[in-house]
Amino acid sequence: MLERLTLRNDRLLAEVVPQVGGGLARLDWLNGDGAHPLLRGLPPDVNDMPLPGQLACFPLLPWSNRMAPSGFAFEGKRHVPAPNRAGEPCPIHGDGWQQPWRVAAHCDTSLILSLDRWDAEPFAYTAELHYTLASDALVVELSVRNAGRIALPFGIGLHPWMPDPQGARLEAGANSVWMAGPDKLPVMRQDIPAHWRFDHPAPLPHDGVDNAFEGWHGAARITWPQRGLALEVQADMDYFILYVPSGRDFFCFEPVDHPINAHNLPGYPGLTVLAPGATLRRRCVFRGAAL
Repeated sequence: MLERLTLRNDRLLAEVVPQVGGGLARLDWLNGDGAHPLLRGLPPDVNDMPLPGQLACFPLLPWSNRMAPSGFAFEGKRHVPAPNRAGEPCPIHGDGWQQPWRVAAHCDTSLILSLDRWDAEPFAYTAELHYTLASDALVVELSVRNAGRIALPFGIGLHPWMPDPQGARLEAGANSVWMAGPDKLPVMRQDIPAHWRFDHPAPLPHDGVDNAFEGWHGAARITWPQRGLALEVQADMDYFILYVPSGRDFFCFEPVDHPINAHNLPGYPGLTVLAPGATLRRRCVFRGAAL
């Protein structure tokens, strides 16, 4: 049976499924006429173990998105994480999203989860994931500690899934975008095309996008005018990945602290080199509002 842990206050309802990557099953805005999804929710009749991609959000650690199949070199040694998703040659999203997390504490408006990956290769780590409801906001705090014997570059992100891409408008300023090759790995950074600019509220592109944007100021706003809802995202991260698959009923705005395949880009942009025992922490706030 799938364990769903509920967090609730007067304005928000969240459900967390610790067994499935510590992810969110739902995040809803509450008003007098019911619950309205701010994130795409897991159907309530799913009692067997869902795939992480069916969730409302899941954590990304010890890195985000794809890494080259050849792994990466650091301080004279090559490390090659194994592919971890069927049909995908690249290792993707680290492995925290594929592990059951333990419940450390739970009350009406907060939840603390923990994960031990002491024996993982090449990234041995421990992690904590805090969910807290504070008025109209869900605060997500994620930390990863290097539990290995050598220093390595770590990264963190979140992978939320939003509903109704056709009705959504996005505001999220950035300075540049990484363009990808056929393998979906970045090949060059360039100015953002006009139809991908979100300095002011704009509809999502209809022809699809799956790219990392750099120079984000850490604040975004998504509105659904027809639904009368808005979702603000604030994070201490400098990148976001926008994934809008053509013809689907969802999209993803992913706060991350590094671009795709950062382990193979000059200078490991956005990644944090953690010595053994050192910890990286990131914080993201999802704030709902009625229009």
